[in-house]
Amino acid sequence: MFNPDPHIRELPITPGHSCYVIDQVLSDPQAWVDRACQHREAFEMTGHNAYPGVELRMPDLISERLGEFFAQHIRSRLGARRTERVHSRLALVTLAPEQLQPRQWICHRDRMGLGANYCIGASVLYLFKDPALGGTNFFVPRRPPAEIDLLVHESGTLSADQFSRKYGVARGYLTRSNDWFEKVLSVPAAWNRMIFYDGSLFHCSDIPAPERIVYDPARGRLTLNGFFTCTRRTT
Repeated sequence: MFNPDPHIRELPITPGHSCYVIDQVLSDPQAWVDRACQHREAFEMTGHNAYPGVELRMPDLISERLGEFFAQHIRSRLGARRTERVHSRLALVTLAPEQLQPRQWICHRDRMGLGANYCIGASVLYLFKDPALGGTNFFVPRRPPAEIDLLVHESGTLSADQFSRKYGVARGYLTRSNDWFEKVLSVPAAWNRMIFYDGSLFHCSDIPAPERIVYDPARGRLTLNGFFTCTRRTT
């Protein structure tokens, strides 16, 4: 499934945090596109996260294989010690900008209610050949933590009009810096490229050309996303 001898590139995001990029990571990436096409009707809009599209949860065996690769090549780089849980999903961006909810107008963190002794690693594998469909953006806050926390909370509680009026955040996909967040890294998409990063960092899909969005795993922005709940390494 995975390249046994991957070349890993490190791209700094913030002091102490990096994105790790692996090209040609799968031995047969087309098989994953074919799988997504075969199970197209099983994709669903879950609504429990900020992902702007439909998802298909992967079987535990797939998540286990992904977790083994993560543990061997990435986990220690993220300051993690032991993997407690792994889950993965195929994901396809399907929403037009006008369909997005306020929480999808801003970047997000994969926090999952973890305590201080835990961290969350995340990965994205790009399974499309059109780089214009977009990679992944990383951001740092421009406001104090309390203001950012309120913004994030109210992005899920206020109506679109209320949120827009209160915070002045532009509707649509976030592709550049604004008054609340500064974009510090954009990782371009590439066929069979996988990235790993600390999920507690603010990030979002980079969708620079939303007119290219199609509900078709064979032509759309299809990714395999992984999440790794880990204990932190003590120093």
